[in-house]
Amino acid sequence: MTCFPASLRKLLIGLALLPVLASAQLPAPPEIAARNYLLMDLTSGQVLASRDVDAQIEPASLTKLMTSYLVFDALRAKKITLEQRLPVSELAWKMPGSRMFIDPKMQVPVEDLLKGMIVQSGNDASMALAEGVGGSADNFVRMMNEQAKALGMKGTAYKNPEGLTEPGHYTTARDLATLSQRLMQDFPEYMHYFAIKQYRYEGTPKSNANNRNVLLFRDPTVDGLKTGHTAAAGYCLVATAKRNFPQVGDRQMIAVVLGAATDSARSNETQKLLNWGYTAFDDVKLFDAGQPVATPRLWKGSQDTLKVGRDVAIVVSAPSGSSGKITTQVVRPDPLIAPYAKGQEVGVLQVKLGEQKIAEVPLVALEGVEQAGFLGRAWDAIRLWIK
Repeated sequence: MTCFPASLRKLLIGLALLPVLASAQLPAPPEIAARNYLLMDLTSGQVLASRDVDAQIEPASLTKLMTSYLVFDALRAKKITLEQRLPVSELAWKMPGSRMFIDPKMQVPVEDLLKGMIVQSGNDASMALAEGVGGSADNFVRMMNEQAKALGMKGTAYKNPEGLTEPGHYTTARDLATLSQRLMQDFPEYMHYFAIKQYRYEGTPKSNANNRNVLLFRDPTVDGLKTGHTAAAGYCLVATAKRNFPQVGDRQMIAVVLGAATDSARSNETQKLLNWGYTAFDDVKLFDAGQPVATPRLWKGSQDTLKVGRDVAIVVSAPSGSSGKITTQVVRPDPLIAPYAKGQEVGVLQVKLGEQKIAEVPLVALEGVEQAGFLGRAWDAIRLWIK
């Protein structure tokens, strides 16, 4: 799993994610045999295709993405360690559904529980981790809901840490994309667990070793993330991929496919969506990192202009071959009045393809500018009044 550099993580967090809407200028997505789906280009931050992304759905084992988030957070905070052994409670041992087959006689290292949860989709491993991090399953669920709120997952509510069917346990395709994006941004050091193809804990059945994400075996550019299935949810998959392209380098995408009819359908439809995104759209670099997008007039400052842009490259996704039709417009307050701190938001860069807005990127001050002295401020005040 390729991880985001810190600079790219800052850009992605700041981007306004705009869905690409159907129009004569934009490619139509393929027919996807699933109830809900979403395809996001992480390099540009744009949603390329989607259907019913805000409909409440049962997440099944995609719930374990949030469980992973909280375990990773506890690891980073040194509340637990990968080597630490956690007990297996009766509750964890008796969890129904998919399991890594641990029992109360075992003391299992956190790292093995993580692999059991992520690779084998073990409900028993999820419960053991939840009890180890939260003290109890109920408290861990409370932590899950608080974290969902903090991440802006407005259409999500959790009732358990493993994803078994329970009234009031739901999420949306949009929220799953948000959670997956933040997992990759916030915990790059742990993302390799989602790319593991096979794992089993010593003394447990060999037949349970394969990761259920078939795309890890089929497509070498796929490096995560998680499958899910219950009778109510259908077959679900959140897949991440990275492919290298000229000009922009690595392009990363997240595909969320929910409610497919079969295991093979969720893999095939997700592959179809990823392939379409990479071929139907080009990532176009508009400005280099630190390159001024504009240098507007600045009033009452120690200098007369302010350089605005981003400290990372500004990249947008556009239909293949259409880069020459892209136009940009800076939208900002006028007049700009000093002082401005470096990194302070100044306005936005609107990116259009014809009349269709395809992206909106926040612009910040590339330099800090202090206020002018009293006379300078007074003179600019007079000039602004005349203006």
